[in-house]
Amino acid sequence: MMGICSRTAAGMAKTCGLVRLRHLVKPVSATRVSGRYLTHQRGLPCLPVPPLQQTCERYILALEPIVEADELTHTKELVQEFQKTGGIGEHLQKGLEKRAQSSENWLSQWWVQVAYLDFRMPVVVHSSPGLVLPRMDFTDKQGQISFAAKLIAGVLDFKTMIDNETLPVEYMGGKPLCMNQYYEVLSSCRVPGVKRDSVVNHAKSSPPPRHITVVHNFQFFELMVYNSDGTPLTTDQLSVQLQRICSASPEADTDRVGLLTTLHRDTWGRAYLKLISDKTNKESVTSIQRSIFALCLDGAMPRVSDDEYRSCAAVQMLHGGGSDWNSGNRWFDKTLQFIVGEDGTCGANYEHAPAEGPPIVALIDHVVEYTRKPEMVQSPASSLPPPLKLQFSVTPEIRKNIEEAERSMNRLAQDLDMKVTVFKHFGKNIPKANKMSPDAFIQVALQLAYYRMYRTCCATYESASLRMFRLGRTDTIRSASNSSASFVKAFDNPSKQNPEKVDLMERAVRAHRSYTAMAVSGQAIDRHLLGLKMQALEENLSVPAIFRDPAYAKALHYRLSTSQVPSKTDCVMCFGPVVPDGYGVCYNPMEDHINFAVSSFNTCEETRAADLARAVEEALLDMRRVLDQSPRSKL
Repeated sequence: MMGICSRTAAGMAKTCGLVRLRHLVKPVSATRVSGRYLTHQRGLPCLPVPPLQQTCERYILALEPIVEADELTHTKELVQEFQKTGGIGEHLQKGLEKRAQSSENWLSQWWVQVAYLDFRMPVVVHSSPGLVLPRMDFTDKQGQISFAAKLIAGVLDFKTMIDNETLPVEYMGGKPLCMNQYYEVLSSCRVPGVKRDSVVNHAKSSPPPRHITVVHNFQFFELMVYNSDGTPLTTDQLSVQLQRICSASPEADTDRVGLLTTLHRDTWGRAYLKLISDKTNKESVTSIQRSIFALCLDGAMPRVSDDEYRSCAAVQMLHGGGSDWNSGNRWFDKTLQFIVGEDGTCGANYEHAPAEGPPIVALIDHVVEYTRKPEMVQSPASSLPPPLKLQFSVTPEIRKNIEEAERSMNRLAQDLDMKVTVFKHFGKNIPKANKMSPDAFIQVALQLAYYRMYRTCCATYESASLRMFRLGRTDTIRSASNSSASFVKAFDNPSKQNPEKVDLMERAVRAHRSYTAMAVSGQAIDRHLLGLKMQALEENLSVPAIFRDPAYAKALHYRLSTSQVPSKTDCVMCFGPVVPDGYGVCYNPMEDHINFAVSSFNTCEETRAADLARAVEEALLDMRRVLDQSPRSKL
């Protein structure tokens, strides 16, 4: 694909936070509202194609803080040539506008293809996010089973709203959002290919799936979660079935087939064809792919200090800790995997192709709230059919693939540096008290932290939701702006007085808010530029010079890949860096504290997750100090 498909492309897809959505946990309706979803979707506007000149002007502005002057001069010449009347840019723009007129969303199919399905690095760390829940109050197998049963019941409760089309519509700024992603996360799975993957969704197949996949001690089970009359199993019934699974899967020297899903996608694609050539294996894989979701029952984590617990838990959610721990207790191609450890460590991992972070978090918020409900006295039925253990016939050739997966997964696990911190000094309350956007305030602090560490500004990605549009996914908020650059360069200058620093801070925050507003309304630059490039490829034209320009590569080399994923639950999402010398930063701002997950790669000597986490904390405190010392902050 002419170099489009890179680690950066997948990185541009990371989660998607930013917007504050209205998530309401409402009583489940048993009455189907047929056609409600389709009617809602048809009422949404289509994603616009921004004006060509506007994008070109904003592209130059976005480059100014991150490229050298001579590079910028060259790029300006290329952009002028690209956008001239009758030029290639105008031709591609017309083609894109024509595409937009004949499709629900001109971008969505290209985006899923480029950012996910053509992405050949392992989905583990490089693409799939993890989510860390607060530690639960159980520390043994029985507590694990009891909580897991409630969790299953909570997901099925949420699924009823999806099935009945009674899911509350979300709004942003008073405008309804696309709800499509909610209908894509259950009963779906990624399928590896040799050059391109695909995603299958069985939610609307006939009959629809009635089972989940349970993984325990690296062994896979098919667990029916509905009775023959269509009613979901009770929590007590689920507990009985989970106990049966645990009893039927003692620790054993078993082939860790799940590790195959951690491989490079081309390697996994070839191994997959060999694996499913066996009838038994194909039936087992199909069962996993069709299942509503996966539940991974893990053993205890490595023992660590309280300070390191959250970081260690994030590693378990993101990749399982390597082959000696829980990486083989997963099927990473599964869209949604809930992870419940025997020591109370809980969370999730999700394959990113079908959805962004907020719908996943909304589902998890619902599930966590459901697990906190008082239990009703239930009497389990004794006639439940036993869960079905999924069998795998592992040939010597497949075993070699598993051994290769063990080695590559362990290298990746050792390479990832993860630091989860809770910034306890303040949360959304302080920026709001100073009439500033909390998200913009945090993003400006990230810019200050990075500048202090490296004395330069870098291309920074923050995901923005395009869900105001039909089938909308994300665009890029470019947090490194001329205004943020002016602020970070002045902040530690002893010749600058506090009022000037506060003024520059407010300008940087306003600039971020302005770009955010442009992005969520479909007027940012990145997806438009990608669309123009894809249009050229679609027409078998040479890729225009602006896309072969080193400045374009620098603009897409996100050393800071960030996302705000807000949640009612006191949790945090985490993901890996998108470039070898970069950081992944995800955060959940609560009212009086902020949860941060920062990642980097140990193989890069210039980056260290703990150092950036510490620098962010210092930046936030220093920004508050300047505000507190300024008369303007007391107005």
